[in-house]
Amino acid sequence: MGILTKRDGHVEVVTVDFPPVNALPVQGWFDLADALKKAGEDQDVHVVVLRAEGRGFNAGVDIKEIQRSAGYDALVGANRGCHAAFGAVYDCAVPVVAAVHGFCLGGGIGLVGNADVVIASDDATFGVPEVERGALGAATHLARLVPQHLMRTLYFTARTITAAELHTHGSVYEVVPRAELDDAALAVARDIAKKDPRVIRAAKEALNGIDTQQVHRSYRFEQGFTFELNLLGASDEAREEFLNGR
Repeated sequence: MGILTKRDGHVEVVTVDFPPVNALPVQGWFDLADALKKAGEDQDVHVVVLRAEGRGFNAGVDIKEIQRSAGYDALVGANRGCHAAFGAVYDCAVPVVAAVHGFCLGGGIGLVGNADVVIASDDATFGVPEVERGALGAATHLARLVPQHLMRTLYFTARTITAAELHTHGSVYEVVPRAELDDAALAVARDIAKKDPRVIRAAKEALNGIDTQQVHRSYRFEQGFTFELNLLGASDEAREEFLNGR
């Protein structure tokens, strides 16, 4: 359990495994950030595949950890951990291929929205339930997956969108049966890995450099409203309702 890594030729496979739903605790987000950073710093790594075990790719932050923690330490930790992990995907020195299955919610959108290539299984769904949890965040990254008005609709309603629908918008490169997901992600990764790594690393830096969206700053701006909602009490009420199943 935790953040697992293994090497497949010049491909580093980073696996998230936090049963039952891959809702990451604070340390889990920082561990994921560290694994991605180390992979990019290794000159023998040409590309990273980010995948998950279990029922779904990612269910966001561990709300139970936040609720059982006194004060705001866990909330601040989750904010900083998510920012570190999302940024580590974006800033990774080599391309990151996200292999998504099942649910991809909240923090999962932050990871996938910053990935370079997204491969998804045909059972994958994507969404940000933040407004129902008394929080804000990941709109920055959802906006990288869908057009602006659709992003706002999904955000305000907390609805999800399927991998097939994202494929029509071009943000999901390929949709495959669940059993073929890992092979499909590795196939794309190996294709990238065959290229001159000097060129690919330069290309990753260049593409980030011409990006029109400043993902680090805009996500931190969103997080400020999350903390404000906590001070007002709205977030705590929403989290308790969610944990109590109402």
